[in-house]
Amino acid sequence: MGEPCDATLPLHVTRLRPLWSTGQASALFWPPPPSGLHPGLISLSHGAGDPIESLRGGDAVTTAAAQLRLLRPVDPARDHIRGGGDDAPGAADAVTVLIYGDYLCPYCRRLRTVLERLRRALGERMAYVFRHFPNEKAHPGAEFAAIASEAAARQGLFWEMHDALYAREPPLTHDHVLEAARSIGVDMDRFARDLEDPALLARVQDDVDDGRHNGVTATPTIFIEGQRYDGAWDFYSMLEALKKPVGARVQRTARAFAALPASGGVVLLIAAALALVCANTALAPAYQQLIGTRLGVGVETSILALNLGDWCSEGLLTVFFLLVGLEIRREMTAGAFTDRRAAMLPIVCAIGGVLAPAAVYLAINRGATAPGWSAPTSTGIAFALGVLAVLGRRVPTGLKVFVAALAVVDDILSVLTLAIFYPQDFHAVWLIGVAAIVGLMFLLNRWRIYAGWPYLAATVALWLALHAAGVNASLAGVLLAAFLPARPAPSAGPLLAQAATALSALEHAEAQARAATGQKPNLQEEPIWDWASRNLSAAAARLLSPADRVERAVSPWAAYVVLPLFAFTATGVALSIDLGSADSRRVLIGVVLGLVVGKPLGVTLAALATVKTKLAIMPEDTGPIAFLGAAMLCGVSDPVSLLMADQAFPHGDFAGIAKIGVLIGSVIAALLGAAVVALAPAAVTPAPKAAKA
Repeated sequence: MGEPCDATLPLHVTRLRPLWSTGQASALFWPPPPSGLHPGLISLSHGAGDPIESLRGGDAVTTAAAQLRLLRPVDPARDHIRGGGDDAPGAADAVTVLIYGDYLCPYCRRLRTVLERLRRALGERMAYVFRHFPNEKAHPGAEFAAIASEAAARQGLFWEMHDALYAREPPLTHDHVLEAARSIGVDMDRFARDLEDPALLARVQDDVDDGRHNGVTATPTIFIEGQRYDGAWDFYSMLEALKKPVGARVQRTARAFAALPASGGVVLLIAAALALVCANTALAPAYQQLIGTRLGVGVETSILALNLGDWCSEGLLTVFFLLVGLEIRREMTAGAFTDRRAAMLPIVCAIGGVLAPAAVYLAINRGATAPGWSAPTSTGIAFALGVLAVLGRRVPTGLKVFVAALAVVDDILSVLTLAIFYPQDFHAVWLIGVAAIVGLMFLLNRWRIYAGWPYLAATVALWLALHAAGVNASLAGVLLAAFLPARPAPSAGPLLAQAATALSALEHAEAQARAATGQKPNLQEEPIWDWASRNLSAAAARLLSPADRVERAVSPWAAYVVLPLFAFTATGVALSIDLGSADSRRVLIGVVLGLVVGKPLGVTLAALATVKTKLAIMPEDTGPIAFLGAAMLCGVSDPVSLLMADQAFPHGDFAGIAKIGVLIGSVIAALLGAAVVALAPAAVTPAPKAAKA
C-alpha cells in the first residue's frame, strides 16, 4: 500500500472554497478487486500507491490537493497524442482528453473501451493523450510495460504498442511484453537496447512526477481540455462532456473559477463594490428601498416580518455559521487543535488579535462611540488566504496553516461576541425553548438518527426561539453543527465489494439479455436496476458522514451566495458621510487603526509571549518577517465585521462610518501584509532531524 500524499493545507482552508470545486484528492489507494469480483465499470479509482522510485534518490513528488487545471499543458513535441491532427477534418474543434494510466490497471482497461467508442463517434474531433502512472507495487510489471511502450515509441510505434499491451489480458509478464512488441513489427534488437536506456525510465518518471504535482493518486485520472474530469465514466456522460453543451460549459467555467485561490474573496469584493456603487449613485433610493423591503409571515410586527437586510444578517448567515461550527468541530477532533502545543499558538494569537484591536479602538473612543469596539476584531480568512495563495510558493506552508487555524478561533470569538455583547430586546423566557430544542438535538445525535429532516426541523425551531429571545438567530447554525452526527470512516473493502457486486450483476444481466435477443437491452425497468442503484447509492453515501454531506452541500452556497448577498446588503453605505463631528472621526480612526495596527500588534505580541514561555513553537519554515506579514494580513476583515457594526450602532450614522473604516483598514492591511510577505526571504523546508543513536 502506498504512502498517502502529504497535505499542504488542512481541510479547513476550503471553507470559502467549496469542496466540490477544489477537487481534493483522496488518500485512499485501492487494491485490485478481490478474487471472484468482476471489476465492471466501477467508478472507484484504482490506486496508484507508490509509483516507481524517483531517479533522484527515491523521493516521490506528492501533493494532497488535486489540481483542477493541468499544470503541464499538452506538448505535441513530447506527449503521445492520437487524433486531432492539424490537417484532419474537424481538428480545429478537437477536444483533448488526457489520461494518466497504468497498462495493468483493470479500470484503465475498462475505460479504454469507452475511449475507443468516443473516438469512433468523434473521429479527429477528439485528441487522446496518454501519460504514464504505473503502480508497480499493486501491478508487478506495470513499470516495465510503460518503459516498453516508450521503447516502441522510438520506432514510431507507441500507439501500436499501447493497443497491443491493453489487448492482452493480465498477468502481463516480461515475455508477454516482448511478444506484443514482435506482433507489431518492432526491430527487436533495437528494442532490447532501448529497454536498457535509463532515459526511458526517466521519461516515465517525468509523467509520474507531473501526475503527483496534479494531485493524481489513482488511475485512470482524466483531464478534458486541461481540466480534471470527475464525472461518470460511461459513454454518454463523457460524450456530453466532450461535446460541451451550454450546461457543461457553464459548469466547467464555474469549476475553473471556483478553483482559483481567491475566488470566494473576489465574489465578496464584487458584491461589496456593487453595494457601494448603488449606495453612492442615483440608484441609492432604489437600493435603500430594496434593503428595507419587509418580507415575512403574519402582520408587520410578528417575529417573522423582517426586512431584506435582517433576513440576510440573521437568516442567510445561519448557513455561514453552520460551516464555521463544522470547521471548529473538525479541528477539535482531527485537525490543528488536537495537539495542545500545536493548537496553543493560533489560539493565543487569535485572542490577542481580538483584544488588541478592541483596546486600540477603546483608547480613542469613549461614551456613545465605545460600542463599536468589535468592528475591527474579525479576520476575513477568505481574503487573507487568498492573498497568501496569490503569492505562491514564497509563502511557507506552516504559515498558511497557522493563519487558517487562527481564523477558526477568530470565528469562535466572533460568534461569542455576537451572542454575549449584542442581544437586542432580550426576552429570557425564550431561552427555555432554546434549551429544550438543544436537548432534542442532543437526543437525535445520541439516538444516531442520520436522516436530515429532523435536524432541519429542529434548527428552524431553534432559529425562531433565538430570534424571539433577542439573540442573533444565525447562531443556530453553530448549534446545529455541534449535533450533526459523525460516523467512523468505513473500511474500503466492503464498500468496494458492494459496488462491484451491483455493477457486475447489471453487466451480467445485460449480457444475458443481449445474448437472448441480439439487441441492446433496456434494464431500467427491471428489478435488478433498482436493486443495483440502491446498493451503489448506499455505498457512496457511506463514504461521508451526515456532517460531511451537509458541509459539501452548503459550502458553495455559503461562498458564492450567502456571504456575497450579506455583503451586498451590509456594505452599501454612503461615502459622503459627515466627519465634521469629533465622534465620527474617532469611530473611523479607531476602526482603521484597530485593523492596521491593533491586529498585527496583538497577533505578534501573543506569539512572542507563547514562544518565550515555551507554551508553543513557531512554524519551522516561517521566518519573523513572513510571520509579521501574515499578522498584518489578519487585519483584512470580513462581512461579520459589518454585522458587528450594525449591532453596535443600530441607530444613527456611526454604523456607516464604522463600515467605511472596515473597508479602508482592510485594504491597507492587505497591501501592507502582501508587501511584507513578498519581501520576506523565500520559504525553506527544514531539514529532517538526525535520528538519535
